[in-house]
Amino acid sequence: MIFPNELEQLVGLARGIVENVVAPAAAEVDEHCRWPAASMAAFAEAGLLGLQVPAALGGHGQGLLALAAVSAEIARVCPSSSLCFGMHCVGTAVIAAKATADQEERYLRPIAAGRHITTLALSEAGTGAHFYLPETRLESHGDHYVANGTKQFVTNGSRADSYVVSTLASDGSAAGGDFSCLVVDGDTPGIGWQGEWEGFGMRGNSSRALALDNVQVPAANLLGAEGDQVWYVFEVVAPYFLMAMAGTYLGVAQSALEAAGAHLRSRRYAHSGTALRDIETMQTRYAKMWIAWQKTRALVFEAAARGDAGDPDALPFILASKADAGETAIALAGDAMTICGGTAYRDNSRVAQMLRDARASHVMSPTTDMLHIWAGRALLGVPLL
Repeated sequence: MIFPNELEQLVGLARGIVENVVAPAAAEVDEHCRWPAASMAAFAEAGLLGLQVPAALGGHGQGLLALAAVSAEIARVCPSSSLCFGMHCVGTAVIAAKATADQEERYLRPIAAGRHITTLALSEAGTGAHFYLPETRLESHGDHYVANGTKQFVTNGSRADSYVVSTLASDGSAAGGDFSCLVVDGDTPGIGWQGEWEGFGMRGNSSRALALDNVQVPAANLLGAEGDQVWYVFEVVAPYFLMAMAGTYLGVAQSALEAAGAHLRSRRYAHSGTALRDIETMQTRYAKMWIAWQKTRALVFEAAARGDAGDPDALPFILASKADAGETAIALAGDAMTICGGTAYRDNSRVAQMLRDARASHVMSPTTDMLHIWAGRALLGVPLL
């Protein structure tokens, strides 16, 4: 796909940061479960944290295609950095969707200026993959709210400046997805973080549990109206989250393809001088990998472009993108493990990391199974929820 000129420049900007900042730190980020501070700082300095901020507020005013393309570029060398960047962008998009003038000044302008990182805090232990059914409670006290509950798997946990938190509406209702969403500043009293993140994959994303203990939040931090968040789920949260994740796993798939290709081109048998790339079975396997990556890439960017254009038929494309990108990343990482042989099975090899990171795609809400169900329902005209 040929990107518009402005987006091509943004992807080029991201590529330069990836080569000069993200790549040199990627191994340490994974090995030590280290949040990619240098990468996020570089994105901030370059203005990329404002990717989803409207141009009138100092941002780039980009949509789903830019998010997918930039995320893929980052994930090619460091999926954890891509996840941290992507979740910031999703949080930004949710704030921007119905931002008041006050929220624009307090959050969106600082984000565009590279002075503020945000992220989503939706998942909970009690509802699992059903992120649209929060149990966190919200009480209204006139000029402020009081929030109580615990959020799980908060990417950029304890590192962000603000968190977009979902809760029950203040009247306690949650029927039909009626919940509220508000921005909670990271230094608000009553916030607590439970344990450091030490995951099997995506080891640098600081995915931590956020405990809210009688946290007072200004009423001005409510996003939209109380109980209207079912609108956010499929109009903002799901499209931006799914395209960020689809881009991330597309990048993982590309890195697996590149690793396999590099090994096939460089590996020779000492006894015969034959290169692996000259073996027909390897040629066939590599061709299938390339075809799978190209098909997924086409789906992801088509879905993003349709979403940006407001295509009424975009939803099943968007739902399918994350599911397909995850499955392709897992398949290609597995193929790369086979092609690269024993070197890939060394402790914490780069190819093994790809497989670990790719496998996370199936359990990140919405899960692959859930996305298949939703895509089928969307195609058949059945309500998703």
